[in-house]
Amino acid sequence: MDTRSTYSLSVLAPLHDGTEEPKTEIQAKLREFILAFQIDGTFIYRDQIRENALVRQYYCDIDIAHLISYNEELANKLTTDPSVTIPLFEAALRQCTQRIVYPQKPNEDLPQHQLLLHSSVSHLNIRDLNATNVSQLVRIPGIVIGASTLSSKATVLSLQCRSCAGTYQMIVEGGFSGITLPRVCNRQRPEHEASEKCPLDPYFVVHERCQFIDQQVIKLQEAPDQVPVGELPRHILISADRYLTNRVVPGSRCTVMGVFSIYQSKGAKAKDSAIAIRNPYLRAVGITTDVDHTAKGNSVFSEEEEQEFQEISKTKNLYEKFADCIAPSIYGNKDIKKAIACLLMGGSKKILPDGMKLRGDINVLLLGDPGTAKSQLLKFVEKVSPIAIYTSGKGSSAAGLTASVQRDTATREFYLEGGAMVLADGGVVCIDEFDKMRDEDRVAIHEAMEQQTISIAKAGITTILNARTSVLAAANPIFGRYDDLKSPGENIDFQTTILSRFDMIFIVRDEHEKGRDERIAKHVMGIHMGRSGVEEQRESEIPVEKMKRYISYCKSRCAPRLSPEAAEKLSSHFVSIRRRVHESERAANLRSSIPITVRQLEAIIRISESLAKLTLSNVATEEHVDEAIRLFLASTMDAVTQGEGQGSRELMEEVGKVEEELRRRLPIGWSTSLATLRKEFVEGRGYSEEGLRRALVVLGRRETVQIRSGGSQVYRCGA
Repeated sequence: MDTRSTYSLSVLAPLHDGTEEPKTEIQAKLREFILAFQIDGTFIYRDQIRENALVRQYYCDIDIAHLISYNEELANKLTTDPSVTIPLFEAALRQCTQRIVYPQKPNEDLPQHQLLLHSSVSHLNIRDLNATNVSQLVRIPGIVIGASTLSSKATVLSLQCRSCAGTYQMIVEGGFSGITLPRVCNRQRPEHEASEKCPLDPYFVVHERCQFIDQQVIKLQEAPDQVPVGELPRHILISADRYLTNRVVPGSRCTVMGVFSIYQSKGAKAKDSAIAIRNPYLRAVGITTDVDHTAKGNSVFSEEEEQEFQEISKTKNLYEKFADCIAPSIYGNKDIKKAIACLLMGGSKKILPDGMKLRGDINVLLLGDPGTAKSQLLKFVEKVSPIAIYTSGKGSSAAGLTASVQRDTATREFYLEGGAMVLADGGVVCIDEFDKMRDEDRVAIHEAMEQQTISIAKAGITTILNARTSVLAAANPIFGRYDDLKSPGENIDFQTTILSRFDMIFIVRDEHEKGRDERIAKHVMGIHMGRSGVEEQRESEIPVEKMKRYISYCKSRCAPRLSPEAAEKLSSHFVSIRRRVHESERAANLRSSIPITVRQLEAIIRISESLAKLTLSNVATEEHVDEAIRLFLASTMDAVTQGEGQGSRELMEEVGKVEEELRRRLPIGWSTSLATLRKEFVEGRGYSEEGLRRALVVLGRRETVQIRSGGSQVYRCGA
């Protein structure tokens, strides 16, 4: 081992062992493919090489499907033995550039070329990679969770001998693995100097004369929808160099094609780990971003698909049908399903001339009794939205929702890892148990919900991440169930700052009504017995996969604007809505806990645009505005006016006074009969019987008093 010296092997040296083709022959075939491959009379790779070389970019992006159709053996060799074939391919590219671009200058010194590959072969998930894939070409989808800064990697080292000053050029092979400098000087000496040998380890690196290329390390994680239940998402390191660097940023979904390789980590000491154990990584030869950052969603559609979507958009009553297709197994909740249809489509994002951005995403809050299928609706939206992340408020921290700063174990540098809102950029975040979140964690998503960005300033990192996402949240009221005797403010445990950011707030009530209960029971029994339930589902409804593609198509192709008539109608409606809220606030002598602000006017505009987008219409008309106002009145305005019919203002004031009197009359631990209280309060002090009854119900719910002995005794148990 001590006398190990470097040896070089010519890439073009023929291998004649009878079974394998000589390398020169393989290279000639690859060169022939680049020069001869054509589609409809166009030499696509010749043209690509010429265009790239003229702007001094020496790479060629090749589709493996073309190579398979041209020569299947070559394609098979490329996928099974890429470490040998890719250098040959790159050498062939260099020769082709020489022939195509510089035919008159045969001695033109061209730089090393890079081969980029893309393909439509089936994906291989990160968790399916194993030892059999080592040194093979694989294609892996995922989401980028970290990308390092660019570093320079040497391709040719310039070495100099300390004693005799002889220089030596050493070629460095790719990958993460380290390199070993030659231990003895290999300068050829004359006969009479043979006795004078240079000492061991004579070489040092002359960095100024080395040749470098850009290299970036990317951390790719499984997409959240591909992770099996109960498993942690896995990730793999990707080494990208030259023209593949700076292609992706954290949060972008991409498919990476590369050679599955292994390296020994620097930290692994011989005594700590087995000498033959290596860590896997991927040497990228092609990175394709699945998503275009403006539209999000797979934006490549075939002609047949486009034609089909155009036909769907012209369907009569598409809005009703689309809403019916959302969670068809859940009974009723028509308006909520229509609101979710609007949320999936979203409005139009606007960038004003002064650079200010107005969001187009719609946020919806479902607030209501347990057992009203709120979580099931959220789960369905996670399935049907092109990009979606489901999280529960109880286990979500501010860092998990926005972004966290991590420290790289190897370099000890800080780097950012995006949370749920960043990973769902361009999609929907479903937050269940929204009321169980800690207040400080809930505040973290204020900025993400309105400005659609997440600002980070920690550990010396100050940056802004995109979080262009809709929020669908589900929560329970303060007492677990909605209390009819209280105003919305007493039922809802949220600050007005977060409530104003929701475009629609639905209060989902579990009403006790015989006819409705019978229909729900029949529907649920039907589903459990394998039928479609009481609401007849037509077979022609849109399946989930098609809905997902249609949503992507609408988002990428359509950005509606309001017509002047619709805008006029909307502004006058907004004024009347504000007046109504003001009157109800004055009547109750209490500020509404659900604010109606200019944000709510923008919300109605967004809903109108999303309704127009659903039918691929470029203009939101008065009909769209009418439906948007109806949805808004049925959701947020309904929530604002809840509790108004619980009796007049006088009755509520009387109930408050009776509560205070009862507290004074009954010390903690005392009890008295209901008849005594009735005689004392109704007959003695002139309060109404309804006022006394309501006061006892309210105190009972607050666990201040207990009604015992079948309702005849009142016992004071708490403060």
